[in-house]
Amino acid sequence: MLTFMEAVRSALERRASDLFIVAGQPITCKVGRELVRLGEDITPGDSDRLVQEAYVLSHREDRLLAECGDDDFAISLPGVSRLRVNSYRQRGSLACVVRLVPFGIPDWRGIGIPEGVMSTADLKQGLVIVSGVAGSGKSTTLACLIDRINHSREGHIVTLEDPIEYLYRNDRCIVSQREIRIDTADYITALRASLRQAPDVILLGEMRDYETIRTAMTAAETGHLVLSTLHTKGAASTVDRIIDVFPPNQQQQIRVQLAYLLQKVVSEQLVPTVDGGVAPVFEIMTATTAIRNLIRDSKLHQIDSVIATSAADGMQSMDSGLVELFRSGRITRDVAIDFAMNPELMAKRLDGGRLI
Repeated sequence: MLTFMEAVRSALERRASDLFIVAGQPITCKVGRELVRLGEDITPGDSDRLVQEAYVLSHREDRLLAECGDDDFAISLPGVSRLRVNSYRQRGSLACVVRLVPFGIPDWRGIGIPEGVMSTADLKQGLVIVSGVAGSGKSTTLACLIDRINHSREGHIVTLEDPIEYLYRNDRCIVSQREIRIDTADYITALRASLRQAPDVILLGEMRDYETIRTAMTAAETGHLVLSTLHTKGAASTVDRIIDVFPPNQQQQIRVQLAYLLQKVVSEQLVPTVDGGVAPVFEIMTATTAIRNLIRDSKLHQIDSVIATSAADGMQSMDSGLVELFRSGRITRDVAIDFAMNPELMAKRLDGGRLI
């Protein structure tokens, strides 16, 4: 029976992104889109022991897990990896999912982040949203942006994370990293406090609810650069989600405010490559005058068309990014169609491996 550390090392050897410890099945790691089983089925007693081993390594009590039934925490294993752990109860036993986070900030070129995304680091104020489903690479993209800011200009960066994933060394910037429930009570408390900490850049791990979104917009309105994430797919749905959390009688005011504050929406997903790995693909929406007018006038359904025809303004549609990956031979035709925002149109654009 593997120990927690042995399971982590085995997952890292396979270049897995996640590790699953759930009673009634083998310890399992996720490599690309495949689930790789490690050994035999584990019992509830095994899973309880493995989760407790994780808590020992984190030097953290399992009080929140006992009280609420789930918990988020991070583990730093020198010379091995950083781990983001979500522990929870299921069918009366303990379980956890472990995200494997490498030490150091990845090289953005090596992992396929385009300069059109990285240029976001040049912004000085306003609101930037990185959107995508869980596990699509949002945290890594934000880490690369924070790293570039840290090495390119002076200022104070405040990050609010649950839990902290990537660690930053102070370079040209002072970087204050605050972990929710460890360094502060919650996102909204930390976000309000950050406005009194002379920040130039605020990284908000996730805009979860009305209060967080409202305060983030206030922070952006007062001259700070606010970077955050939403679990949405595509720029239009991201903007719609922000507006929709506000009461109907406030939504027109929020459209006007958001049209002024929003600087960029980067939407991303990870797609399987022909060599068994994954590659990021991005939609980039820059808040041009045309985009701001569409937001203000509640014509969000037209945003996709503007993105598709505004390459000169640094924009890129998700489907164009997929076409580029297909033309370079990195993904198959089926993958391009499966992950397209408009699968029917994508199928028409691809004809036997060539564009039509």
